[in-house]
Amino acid sequence: MYTAVDHQWMGEALAEAQKALYLANPNPRVGCVIVKDGQVIGRGFTQRVGGPHAEIQALADAKSNGQDPAGSTIYVTLEPCSHTGRTPPCVDALIAAKPAKVIAAMGDPNPLVSGNGLEKLKAAGIEVQCGLMESDAQTLNRGFISRMTRGLPWVRLKIAASLDGRTALPNGESQWITGSLARADGHHWRAQACAIVTGVGTVKEDDPSLNVREVQTQRQPWRIIVDSKLETPLAAKILNHVDPSGVMIVCANLNSSESQEKARAYEARGIEVIAMANEFGKVDLPKLFAYLAQEREMNEIHVESGFKLNGSMLREGCVDELLLYYAPFFLGEGIGMANLPALPSLKSRQDWKIIEQGLIGEDFRLRLIKS
Repeated sequence: MYTAVDHQWMGEALAEAQKALYLANPNPRVGCVIVKDGQVIGRGFTQRVGGPHAEIQALADAKSNGQDPAGSTIYVTLEPCSHTGRTPPCVDALIAAKPAKVIAAMGDPNPLVSGNGLEKLKAAGIEVQCGLMESDAQTLNRGFISRMTRGLPWVRLKIAASLDGRTALPNGESQWITGSLARADGHHWRAQACAIVTGVGTVKEDDPSLNVREVQTQRQPWRIIVDSKLETPLAAKILNHVDPSGVMIVCANLNSSESQEKARAYEARGIEVIAMANEFGKVDLPKLFAYLAQEREMNEIHVESGFKLNGSMLREGCVDELLLYYAPFFLGEGIGMANLPALPSLKSRQDWKIIEQGLIGEDFRLRLIKS
C-alpha cells in the first residue's frame, strides 16, 4: 500500500513533529511535509498553543518558497483537524490548496475530529490514506491520546537510584546519585510535560526548583505540589520565579480557618491552591490526574517525588510509565524507591514491560510501561 518513498517522506514529517516536542502542549505534536515532483516544497510543525498547526505552517512555507501545492502529496503525522478550536480547521486550508493526495500517519482520537477530517478531504475529491508509520506517531503523542481516550494524562514517574534500589542515604542525602548527563536527560523529559508533580516531603528535604534548565525550551511546565496539610515553606525555591505556566499546590481540604489562611498566603504569591481529599484525608491522586486532563488540558505529567508519594501513586494505579536511572554503585542501607506494602504472594505484583534501555553517561536508563 505504501512505497519506500512514502516512508521516506513520512519520516521527514515525523522529524518535523519532533520539533514540537517541548512546544505544542496541550495540542498534539504534529509534523507536515508537502511533496511535489519528488521534492519537498513546504514543511512545518505545530507551534505554541493558539499558533498555527503543522499543515498551516507547511502551506505558508510553500507559499514563501513561491511553490503551488496544487497536485501535491501532503504527508501529515495526524489527521487534519476539522473543527474550530483556538484556530480554524486545517482541513479547510488543505482543501483550498487542492493537493492530489493526503497521507496521514494516524487518525485523530479527539472526538471532535475522529475521522471527520479525512472524510471531508475525500468528499472534496482528494485521495486519502491513513496508517503509514502509525506507531511512531502514536508514541510521539501518548499523552494526547491518553487524554482523549481515557480522560487521563500520561503519567511518567522518574526515579534515580543506586544498583541496590536506594534513592537516598538514611539521613535523606541524595544529591547527586546520578551523573550530570543523566540529570540533563531528566530535564529533556521534564520539558515534554505539561506539569511536573512532586510531594511536599521532597520540597522540604531537597528544596528543588523543578523547572527546565538543561535543555532549551520556549515554555516551562506547570509545577504541582501534593501537600495535604499545606506545609510547603513560603521560601521554597519551587514557589519562586512564577512564570505564565504557574505553580499549584494541591491539599486535602480547606475547611479550617488555619488552612484558609495558609491558602491566602500562597495565593498572595500567585500560587494556585486547590483542595481534593480522599476518604483518608489525603490528596485524592486519581481524582487529581483526571482533573488535570479534563479540566486543565494536560497531556503528560512528569513526576519527581520521594519514597512516600511514589508508593502512593503506584498503589493507586496512577503511573503509566517508569523512567528509571541506575547509578553504578551500591548504597547499602537507605531510602528505597517506593513505599509499598509487603505482598501476600508473587501473584499480587505489578508487572512492567521494558520499552527502552541504554546508557546515559555512566548511568543506566530504563523505560517501562504497564504490561
